[in-house]
Amino acid sequence: MQTDPATGPADGLVAALDIGGTKIAGALVDGEGGIRVRSQRPTPAREDGETVMGAVEDVLADLAASPLWEAAGSVGIGSAGPVDAYRGTVSPVNVPGWRDFPLVERVHRAAGGRRPVTLVGDGVAMTAAEHWLGAARGHDNALCLVVSTGVGGGLILGGRVHPGPTGNAGHIGHMVVDMDGEPCACGGRGCVERIASGPHLARRALENGWRPGPDGDVSAAAVAAAAREGDPVAVASYERAAQALAAGIAATATLVEIDIAVVGGGVAGAGEVLFAPLRRSLASYATLSFVRNLRVVPALTGTDAGLLGAAAAAASAGGGAGVGTGS
Repeated sequence: MQTDPATGPADGLVAALDIGGTKIAGALVDGEGGIRVRSQRPTPAREDGETVMGAVEDVLADLAASPLWEAAGSVGIGSAGPVDAYRGTVSPVNVPGWRDFPLVERVHRAAGGRRPVTLVGDGVAMTAAEHWLGAARGHDNALCLVVSTGVGGGLILGGRVHPGPTGNAGHIGHMVVDMDGEPCACGGRGCVERIASGPHLARRALENGWRPGPDGDVSAAAVAAAAREGDPVAVASYERAAQALAAGIAATATLVEIDIAVVGGGVAGAGEVLFAPLRRSLASYATLSFVRNLRVVPALTGTDAGLLGAAAAAASAGGGAGVGTGS
């Protein structure tokens, strides 16, 4: 557990959880977006549901050990999806042990049974963070994407986070962009996530002849490094991922008239290796007059986006904005 005691009074403190296929992070976040205490555990994604929940409880126990814990008035959760914020359940594609798992109820109990709990999808959480403190700040209509182990997203419409009835609105990762594409873990075919997520991007590079360096690193970051060195297979893998993202962004823009798309997550860390072909592809897809000026920019809230967004969702729900569901 890490503590930052030097950020002033803990006004508006909330507990936040960011749950993904790789890690479970937790923090106590103040009303200015300052992270006061944090904890993290690896996600035992291939284990049974109770083992995964045990890791969540360990993170909460770390937060509860802080003297600031009693000041936290609510809990926000941003989880890999799909989520059902109305019922308080989650069924993350990349955590097979959780299917209709009653996460809100379990977190409510683990957090002491008296704090309201708000659940949103991880894409919605990142969107809330970027609208609060990041690249979507000041924009009334935006799409924010998390491109990492999976691909998630969320929408800002009319100046407010728009999670939809179950908390999944804007989930661009399971938008079909290749009608004859490969089967996706969600049960569909040709989804953005199947093409653009880090593991699938790297898998495509390997299948097409890219070979890792002496360290054996086969991650998307290693493919990005090879692309910067001009490896044609690595370049093509990122171009394919960018094309899938551009198709999804353009379709979303045409449907709801966003003016900015914010892209974060580990794959976005590739920088211009991803963003240059993404902008080129978007220019060929977003051609109508009302989407032609759509901008694509990197996210600003970094690896803390999920925590900050979960905190924002909890704070907004407490103030009656209704971005999530209480316990």
